[in-house]
Amino acid sequence: MNILFLCHGHPGLQTGGTEIAALALFRALRAEGSTGLFVAGVSALHRPASPGTPFQSIGDAEDEVLMRTEAFDRFFLSQTDLHGIGLEFARLLEEQRPDVLHIHHPLLIGVEPIHLIRRTLPEARIVMTLHDYYGICAHEGLMRTPEGQLCRAASPDACRRCLPERSATEFRMRELHVRAMYRLVDHFISPSRFLADRYIAWGLPAEKISVLANGLEEAAPAPHRSGARRRDRVAFFGHFNPFKGSMGALAASAALSEAGVGHALALHGGTEHQTPAFLAQFNDRLAAAPSARHHGPYARHALASHMGRADWVVMPSVWWENAPLVIQEAFQHRRPVIASAIGGMAEMVKDGVNGLLIPPDDPPALAAAMRRAATEPGLWRRLCGGIAKPVTVRQAARTHLALYRRLHGAAPARRSAA
Repeated sequence: MNILFLCHGHPGLQTGGTEIAALALFRALRAEGSTGLFVAGVSALHRPASPGTPFQSIGDAEDEVLMRTEAFDRFFLSQTDLHGIGLEFARLLEEQRPDVLHIHHPLLIGVEPIHLIRRTLPEARIVMTLHDYYGICAHEGLMRTPEGQLCRAASPDACRRCLPERSATEFRMRELHVRAMYRLVDHFISPSRFLADRYIAWGLPAEKISVLANGLEEAAPAPHRSGARRRDRVAFFGHFNPFKGSMGALAASAALSEAGVGHALALHGGTEHQTPAFLAQFNDRLAAAPSARHHGPYARHALASHMGRADWVVMPSVWWENAPLVIQEAFQHRRPVIASAIGGMAEMVKDGVNGLLIPPDDPPALAAAMRRAATEPGLWRRLCGGIAKPVTVRQAARTHLALYRRLHGAAPARRSAA
């Protein structure tokens, strides 16, 4: 099949879980015999513009390109340059003539390309993976209030409490616009049941959503530490921001150190694009946790080495994570996970089976779980035994291909792109 992927970024420029999962799937589909193109959005934040063309190459792969998407309205998820990049994208569609177009995020790309695809290639099938809640939530897709309360549904009044500078009319216009574009999608994929249920409650037809796990590239598990008397080394992987739970992990580590509980907390990830206030608080928390160390950003090829020095992986996120790549990677390397008991995290981590679950945004509970992890005899070994091998990207590619073929083989339906 000829398949075109649209994603809001490329791992060569930004290493988010969505970008990594999308590109890995595209390459696995190519290995299965498919042809196509991986088109990633890019702005000046990641790479300076090149005059003369909205498309740029990246690396040596001829089927992976960047598309300039500077004119993006983040609130409305709208690509406003329809007379520039829109026309160029339409030409690309006519040249490539893909059978399936798989959209992996509306950020930077916008939702308008869905309409453009339907108008330009009416017989092509459009698939969209719902990696998070951006379609529902205008507050960065977090479904979490600035005060830290988790949110289960969007409404103009509730959303204005998060973004008071926006009117109720604007929220309603955003909802109507996104819904109109999403109605043109043939099928949605959700990596977690939790996220699928949120979108069904929002109004997407349940029969148009399949729950399919993201796949991991196969890798040999990092060896466990040999001869360790205690399994007290914990690792945090991910970008440091107010929502991933790093502050709670540092507070828990500080409490354990004050109580005389031996442990080590290794923090792996970058702090770019964060506010000075957050960075100051992060550095203060780090200074107050003598058993914690921030190792900075890491290359993906170094992941196994970092995992090899850890006994546990901690993911105390304070928002509804969907299907965190970090948890899949921890299980691939046979490390039990201590995670918040919400969203897709609670779907992947089974308390007492392959990890430990804690209430979100609760440093004392996290400290108690880390103390238990470090001191309870036999717990680590038992939880390691409960870890199932995650889905490989090759398996995911074959599952996706089956879905594409089913959609493409269905009788063409007449649609309105008006």
